[in-house]
Amino acid sequence: MSRPHMYLGVDPGMSGGMAAVTADGTGAYVSMPATERDVWEWFRQLAYEHAHPSGLATTTFAVIEKVHAMPGNGVSGMFKFGQSYGFLRACLIAAGIPFEEVTSQRWQKALNITPRDKRGGETSTQFKNRLKARAQQLFPNAKVTLATADALLLAEFCRRKCEGKL
Repeated sequence: MSRPHMYLGVDPGMSGGMAAVTADGTGAYVSMPATERDVWEWFRQLAYEHAHPSGLATTTFAVIEKVHAMPGNGVSGMFKFGQSYGFLRACLIAAGIPFEEVTSQRWQKALNITPRDKRGGETSTQFKNRLKARAQQLFPNAKVTLATADALLLAEFCRRKCEGKL
């Protein structure tokens, strides 16, 4: 496959988002759509717009944040989260978009984002705001929100990885 022209970042979960950026840093980003149909349509449209002229491959590559169960999360909530994660992976597969799973530690380290300082008292909200600020720095023309920040950062990680800049 030739080098992709569109790089996707997928931050799973109801408060997550999806982002697509081009080599020049422009693109589209959304908070996680409310319905499965809307999620599928987003992926389908991207795959259609960036299909290789031969029809054999897409010119898109994606990274999806690799997630796992966390202690203290309810069984019902974790089941729903896992179901959503599987659906996102299935959408990528059905749209013909190749992807890789990456841990939050891996993409954050690659983008020079220091881990949350729990010992220093950094709250989850403070850390999320730091991620949002980094995304805004990288995408100054975007209206970055807490829901889209991680997805934009994942898409930037994807771009740098595919272009050999990591």
